Amino acid sequence: MSMDATSVSVVIPAYNEQGDIAAALDGILEFAAAFPGICEIIVVDDGSTDGTAAVVEAARQRRADSPVALRLIRHGRNLGKGAAVRNGILAATGDLVLFTDADLSAPITEAPRLLEPVARGECDIAIGSRALDRRLIGVRQGFFRENAGRIFNVLVRILTRLPIRDTQCGFKVFRRQPALPVFRAQCIGGFAFDVEVLYLAQRRGLRIREIPVRWNHVAHTKVHIVRDSLRMFLDVLRIRWRTLLHGYGGA
Repeated sequence: MSMDATSVSVVIPAYNEQGDIAAALDGILEFAAAFPGICEIIVVDDGSTDGTAAVVEAARQRRADSPVALRLIRHGRNLGKGAAVRNGILAATGDLVLFTDADLSAPITEAPRLLEPVARGECDIAIGSRALDRRLIGVRQGFFRENAGRIFNVLVRILTRLPIRDTQCGFKVFRRQPALPVFRAQCIGGFAFDVEVLYLAQRRGLRIREIPVRWNHVAHTKVHIVRDSLRMFLDVLRIRWRTLLHGYGGA
C-alpha cells in the first residue's frame, strides 16, 4: 500500500481546548491540502466546559465544502484522554489513523514520518518519540517533569517489557483494522492509556516502530506532575493485574 492509495483519519482528543483547537484545525487542513490522503478530522470533545464544541462546529460550517470531513464527537462528561482517543479511533474510517494532541506539540508536518512506514507495510503502529533524538526538541519540559517522564518510562519497561523509550508522546499512527481489537479491549481512560494500547498491541503481535519527531513543550499542559504521575503508575500496575486475572479477554 502506498500513501497515494491510503486514506487517513486524524483524531484529536479535546478537553477545554477552546484556545488551541481552531489553530489545530487550520493547521491540519492546510497540511491536508498538500497531503491529500487525509479524508477526515475527528475531534472528540471529552466533556469540555468551555467553548471547544462551538469552535469546532463553527469551523465545520465554515469549511462545509472542504474535501476533508470535519466530525465532532461529544462526551456528556469528562471520561479521560484514553476514552476520547479510543472512541475517535473506533469511529474513524481511514485506512490509517493518526492521533495528535490539540496543541500540536508535535507539528502536523511531522506526520509523514509516521504515516509513510505504516502505509508501506513496514509496521502496524508508528509512534512519535521525544527520547530517540532529543536534538529535535525545541522547547523542553522543566527539569522535574522531564525526569519524572524518564522514571515513568523505566517503570513501564520493567512492568510491561515494552521496548519503547517514549510511550507518552501524543502523536501516533495506527493501521486501523489490526488496531481495532486493541482499542476495543482498552480499559484505561486516563493518561496511561498509551501504555495499555502499546502493551495490548505487542501481545497481539502488531509491529511497533518508534520514530523521532520534532516536539515542543506547551506550558499549559493538562498533565499534573504529581497527581497524574501517581495515577499513571497505578494504571500501569492495573495493566499487569488485569493480565494476571483474565488476560484482557484474550486480547
